[in-house]
Amino acid sequence: MDKTVRMALLFDYYGDLLTDKQREYFDLYYRDDLSLSEIAENEGVSRQAVRDMLVRAEGILEDTERKTGCIARHDRLLDQIRQAEAYISAIARLASSPDSAELPELCGKTYDLLQEMKL
Repeated sequence: MDKTVRMALLFDYYGDLLTDKQREYFDLYYRDDLSLSEIAENEGVSRQAVRDMLVRAEGILEDTERKTGCIARHDRLLDQIRQAEAYISAIARLASSPDSAELPELCGKTYDLLQEMKL
């Protein structure tokens, strides 16, 4: 995953954990695509100060994801939903021929997957 996309995703999940200034610099850098120098000039601080603020913000976001795993769980859940949708589509196709041996197996897989998703 591209760093900008990852940072935007982390920010969407955990941005409220950042200070107002960290959020402001983060938005300017990642969403408005301003350079460190442009942000520094607009804010009246050094380029290094902007960089340090962004590095700290990125660290907070990455550390929070490592500790909570919310994004990883979300991604895993989306994969499971896609898999369940595929099972249901196959079940629907097989429903027209009820003598199919695959039907009970697919029903069982779908049920098991849905139970796993509840965890």
